[in-house]
Order: sequence, then structure tokens, then C-alpha cells
Amino acid sequence: MNNVPGTHRQLFNVVILTIIFAFFAVPASTATIPKNATAKSFGSGWECNRGFVEVNKACEVIKVPENAYATKSRYGRSWDCNYGFENVSERCIAIKVPKDGFLNASGDGWKCKRGYIDDDRRCRAVKIPKNAYLGTSTIGQAWECKRGFRDSNGSCLAVRVPKNGYLRSGGDSWKCERGFRAVKEKCIAVAVPANAYFVDSSYGDGWKCDRGYTANGSTCSAVKIPKNAHLNFSGNGWECNRPYGKQGSGCAPR
Repeated sequence: MNNVPGTHRQLFNVVILTIIFAFFAVPASTATIPKNATAKSFGSGWECNRGFVEVNKACEVIKVPENAYATKSRYGRSWDCNYGFENVSERCIAIKVPKDGFLNASGDGWKCKRGYIDDDRRCRAVKIPKNAYLGTSTIGQAWECKRGFRDSNGSCLAVRVPKNGYLRSGGDSWKCERGFRAVKEKCIAVAVPANAYFVDSSYGDGWKCDRGYTANGSTCSAVKIPKNAHLNFSGNGWECNRPYGKQGSGCAPR
């Protein structure tokens, strides 16, 4: 090529580039497209027509069973059962809807009517016990106890609220009023000592000392702050000022 004159060399390069461009610029519509396929609307390549599926770069007809239709999917079995039929061993079998049931919205299964639950492929009427009402669930017991009652082995028993107690928001249990705590199904008043306040908690004493006081048995004693110290973060003890450090019951230079 070094012996080819400059003009001829330029012409040769143009011819080569033209051939390369023509090769890659061949539209999908003129490329090799197998039978029962169509060039893609966007981009390059092709795709099988509806009713066919790609197998080894060819389009083979989809074997659609009775009561089914071909889908556009290029993967999987490429067909779905008609509304009201379900796939059983690659066959579309009519769904048997039991009495008091109905086909679901997608038509590939069924549900029981309100007031009935699925019991071994049958719709069984819900037996609602006394002091209960029909819930929204279509599985399980499908009922709920009224407010003030709790579920106990399939029955709704009245919740016994002790004196100084009240029903929780759920209505199936109780809680003690402020200033009381539950002790053996009763609400016992919390004895809050001087310089303390009530704490609504199921554990502990039910009270805490005010800031500047510390618990001493069932009472609150004032915190004795030594020289060069201050109340700690909790307010129920003390710590030394910088640069002092704790030494015994006082603060000494470090």
C-alpha cells in the first residue's frame, strides 16, 4: 500500500469505509428474518409473531391447549388459560366453584362469599358465638369478639375490669388508671413518697425521685454534693467539676 499513489490510496479507503457502513447499516427489515417472525418496530433484530415462540433462532408454533390462548411472552409456556379455567398439569380445566362461592377477579380461582370460609375446597358458613360479630377475613375463624369481650377457646368472655381500671383501646384487655398499677388482677394505688413523681411502668417501684434527690428505700433523700462537684446528668447523683476527680466521698485535684 505504501507504493500506491496518494489519490488512489484515499479512494481505496473510501471504498472500504463504504462497504463497512453498508454492512452495519442494513435495516432489520432486509436482514435474515426467520419464517413467522417480524422485524422489531424499534432497534434492530426480530421477534416471533403472536402464536409462535423462539427456539434455536427459529419461530415454532405454540401448542396452545384447549380453553387457552397464546400470549406475547417470549419466555415460559407462552400461553394462559381462559377466564374461568386453571392450569392443571399443562391442561386448562374448568374451575369448580363450590356453593356459596364465586370466581375471583382474575378468573383463575375462587373465593367464598362473606359469611363463609374455605373448608377443604368447600364454603362453610361461619358460626358466630355469642357476643361476637362477623369479621372481614375469609380464612380462620372469621369472627371477632365485641368490645369488652375476649376470645377464649372459641367463645367470647367478658373482660373483668377491676376498680380504678379501664378497657384498652382494643377492648379485649384492661389497664389501670394513672396512679395505680396492676397487681394480681387488681389496681393498687402507688405510694409516691415526698420529692418524687409517679411513673407509669409495669416494673420498678412505680415512682422516681425528683431532680436533686436519690432513692433511699421507699423515700427520696436530698443528694449531698461535695465541694467542687455538681449534679450529674440524671439529677440523682453527683460528679466532680473539671479538673477534679472523684476520691472517696469528695473531689480532689487530679
